[in-house]
Amino acid sequence: MSTRIICVINDVALENINLRREHGLSLWIETEYGIVLYDTGQTNEVLSHNLSVLSLTPQDIQALVLSHAHYDHTGGLETILAVNPDIPIFAHSDIFRQRFSLKNGEYQFIGLPQVKEDFPNRFKLNLSYSQVQVVPNLWTTGEIIERQELEGRSNNHFIQTEEGWQSDPYRDDLSLVLETDKGLIVICGCCHAGLLNTLFHVKQIFKKPIISVVGGTHLITADGQSLDHIMEVMIDSFPDLTFHLNHCTGEDAFHSLAKYFGDRVALFPVGKSIEFSG
Repeated sequence: MSTRIICVINDVALENINLRREHGLSLWIETEYGIVLYDTGQTNEVLSHNLSVLSLTPQDIQALVLSHAHYDHTGGLETILAVNPDIPIFAHSDIFRQRFSLKNGEYQFIGLPQVKEDFPNRFKLNLSYSQVQVVPNLWTTGEIIERQELEGRSNNHFIQTEEGWQSDPYRDDLSLVLETDKGLIVICGCCHAGLLNTLFHVKQIFKKPIISVVGGTHLITADGQSLDHIMEVMIDSFPDLTFHLNHCTGEDAFHSLAKYFGDRVALFPVGKSIEFSG
């Protein structure tokens, strides 16, 4: 039995099939044990439109996973909750912390549109710092605690604390791990915890070979020297990876990956689907 992953929301879309693009991410994951939606993009309008064009029915979704709190991954949440109110929602325990972006000298809210009080008694929240099984063979990574390598940071992202404004630590960032007969598929939302940190975390926790990376890797803010280092570490530690990349990966990172990994690197725009067997 294969698992199919369809890109529903991304910054780039396939042309000529009436799909819309927006800055954000949403992935439809079909497994033999059920359908999981990973993130909801930025707006209800684009999510609803693309689901309809792709003939994907939100009532069929059996679980929803949020990679982190930012609006471009959680903005379409009401589209799913309105028609699927009993859906279990998986996220990190810190998902409701307010997040801000500093623009033109002002702190603008960029976090989860809903507050925690909106959820009790309405929806099944599954919040955890640790890895959790969503459906058989599909897990959250839990919090990426060890971060020795470069994180996927933006200098203008902040949280408000008792001590004042501080850089967002992105503790809520989590990815998904799909277990197959051939190895692990790491499915990333934004990878603010850092691609290498995420891969090493998955390797340590799941103790199986990682064969592919799917989604957004937030290498868009990495400079040339950092990209060279990341590529060298991946070649040494994860030499057999394939990549299906989108959202916050960035053109420079995509070209660097293609230089090192060749035709094992592909774009993953809205409307494209990929399958993993076993």
